[in-house]
Amino acid sequence: MGERRNVSDAAGVVVLGACATWSLVTATVQDGRPEGVLLAILAVAAGYAAGRIGGALLPVLAPCAAALAGVALTVTLPHLGPDPDIVPPLGQAGATAALLTLSAGAACCAAWAATAPALRLTLRLLAAGIAVTAAALGSTTGFVVCSAVLLCSLAAGRMHHRGLGIAGLALTTALVTGVTWAVAGSAVPDGLAASLEGQLTGHRLDLWHDALDLAQNDAALGVGPGRFGELSTTATSTLLSDGKPHSAPLQQAAEQGVVGVVLLAAAFCWVLFALWRAPRPTPVVLTAGAALTGLAAIAAVGNALSFTTVSVGAGLLAGLATARPIPETPAAAVLLEARPHRAA
Repeated sequence: MGERRNVSDAAGVVVLGACATWSLVTATVQDGRPEGVLLAILAVAAGYAAGRIGGALLPVLAPCAAALAGVALTVTLPHLGPDPDIVPPLGQAGATAALLTLSAGAACCAAWAATAPALRLTLRLLAAGIAVTAAALGSTTGFVVCSAVLLCSLAAGRMHHRGLGIAGLALTTALVTGVTWAVAGSAVPDGLAASLEGQLTGHRLDLWHDALDLAQNDAALGVGPGRFGELSTTATSTLLSDGKPHSAPLQQAAEQGVVGVVLLAAAFCWVLFALWRAPRPTPVVLTAGAALTGLAAIAAVGNALSFTTVSVGAGLLAGLATARPIPETPAAAVLLEARPHRAA
């Protein structure tokens, strides 16, 4: 088991290191600004390390505290972004939905880690309450995804082999990303395109079209990290713009080229790989995977990953679900070891 964990940890170091290195390369060549990408990578790594430690020491209390902290941040902070005085047209909906999704996933993970039936029920009610909170805040996406995470968590208790569940989560993420890419490229039927435009807003679709155009103009390196806002016609013509295309894969394609997209996919695959090989029970692993898949879906059509709190939360949940709880030493064994041995 130790060798399996070492492999997944080493893979994570390689993938995150490659993401940081490629952002620096593209920024150097294209005169970009890699600080945002580097901050996101650092946030994920810090959250993952904290999750591994907290999950090992407090397998129930740590995810429960993380869930409550996520809800508290969402409710108390009116703006999750670095510029609270600037509200872009697309708002903070993606970050709100993402943070509540991660909180619901943490609450469900804590429920599966608990042994007392009353405590397990309480934590599941907490997850349901988080979904209701999303609805109360006006986040329809958050309510739907949080509810889906809760249902997936309940279904995970009946799965004995996590590999099938992990494969399903990977397929779901690929489908959502593929549909996003097809919409950006106007490769969907007119009826479906009109329906999606009503849900996604025409402004967001214009940003996606600009991102795809920029990616096609320089597929190898992209335009450079942080430069989408300067080169996008839609972003520059908008009075209040955050300079983002509001889609993580399209932003990677526009700013860091094909390699950036591959590295983003590799980072998500590494998380699923780490969950697959984690020593935690299958329900805990699949619950965390469902929440992180929900985050990936939100990030595919929104700006969630541009918020540091979301990046930290994603790493924290992944770390909690892959940590190995420290076994409790029986009191009798402790007394026996502490007792001085008589000489023969």
